[in-house]
Amino acid sequence: MFPFVLIFVFSNITNIFGESKTLVAETINAKSITFSLPLKGINLLKSADFEKGAGLFRQEWSAQASDTNLSDTGFNFFGLGPTFSAKSCADCHKGAGRGRPPLRMGEPLKALVMKLGTINGDNTQRFQSHHAYGDQLNSMAIKGVPAEGKAYVEYYSEEGRYGDGSIFYLRKPSYVFHDLKFGQLDHRTITSPRIPPIVAGLGILESISDENILSLADINDVNSDGISGKPNFVWNHANNISQLGRFGWKAEVVNLYNQVAQAAFRDLGLTSRLHPNQPCPPVQISCGKSETSGTTVEISDYRIKVITDYLRNLAPPDRLINEINQVKRGEELFYAIGCSKCHAPLIKLGFGQLDTKYYPDIEPYTDLLLHDMGPDLADHNSQFGGNGREWRTPPLWGLGSLKLVNHHEFLMHDGRARGIAEAILWHGGEGKVSREKFRLMEATDRDDLLEFLRSL
Repeated sequence: MFPFVLIFVFSNITNIFGESKTLVAETINAKSITFSLPLKGINLLKSADFEKGAGLFRQEWSAQASDTNLSDTGFNFFGLGPTFSAKSCADCHKGAGRGRPPLRMGEPLKALVMKLGTINGDNTQRFQSHHAYGDQLNSMAIKGVPAEGKAYVEYYSEEGRYGDGSIFYLRKPSYVFHDLKFGQLDHRTITSPRIPPIVAGLGILESISDENILSLADINDVNSDGISGKPNFVWNHANNISQLGRFGWKAEVVNLYNQVAQAAFRDLGLTSRLHPNQPCPPVQISCGKSETSGTTVEISDYRIKVITDYLRNLAPPDRLINEINQVKRGEELFYAIGCSKCHAPLIKLGFGQLDTKYYPDIEPYTDLLLHDMGPDLADHNSQFGGNGREWRTPPLWGLGSLKLVNHHEFLMHDGRARGIAEAILWHGGEGKVSREKFRLMEATDRDDLLEFLRSL
């Protein structure tokens, strides 16, 4: 059922159990679905469309039509594969939230996808399709087609010390590939693991004006503050023009429509008007001969639009406030050590996208620009204008609700950080100065800063 029904059901428990238990039930369930709620002020018509989009977002797709893969409207959902990484959008974004890396040794990658690329002859590095595996390694396949292979992660511990002498440990990932069906990955192969991010509030990020984002850019670091945010101008497949990118870990996607079509294609193997040809490399003969490989459109423009509109109407995560004095002190430290230079509140929206009566102050804490994060986080991949050391600043809203919704707090592009402190300590490049100020803080100041971030 639609998420807000849960709140209604629990509100009626008052008649049986009393007010105090009702409030607890409402609080727990409201927080657990905080990434799945619609924008405030959404009208009844949009509410119905929102629920339809939520259903499509959760819908499992099948390789072929059958009586068991019908939606409640009686339409088939088939076209999955030939190779794929997930069967639904919700497989990677449970509760419209964030995916996670494996929890234990030997557990294969699931929500964490492995992007692949190659080094060109002129030594440039970019995600061109791997000759045997395409853009990403797909661990699943339809009947009669071999899955491409599996990837596993192993972690190595790196010790460090805070300024007060206390020890911390960082997890450094190393990836192992197994059962590769079409040959081993050679020295020219670039691998880049990617965790699916929270999708709540994406409509607001799409509504931020280009001018507002570009006003924060400082490619040549003219103000000499060590921060040189860079816009990434990327290709809009729907309109065949270059535009400002704002979605994806490298800001490599221009808008939500393109993002949905691309994810459906790469993760589920669903062809569309924007991606009409199955990515079956010549060496994957069974893939090319499969029944689904000849179909030009497996997910229609209409269904892509329904999912896109659902994402556009997901509300941003609610701010959580705990110890108010500690949060205020932590916010002061956040600005003082320079975190806000990249994780900047953005409040200027485009026209006609959202009702600003309900959202007068928008603070996702991102500039949506690319920043050099140093060699330790580099994936050696260039996408459009971004190089292998650059990453888009991820929004910080939702940090406080992540454990409630997704039961983990694994952060960074590959989930290597086991919490907020580790994520900060992995910052290099343009984030190194802020990282060192955090590392050298008094323990009470670090706690205050972390409490502020958990309030977002």
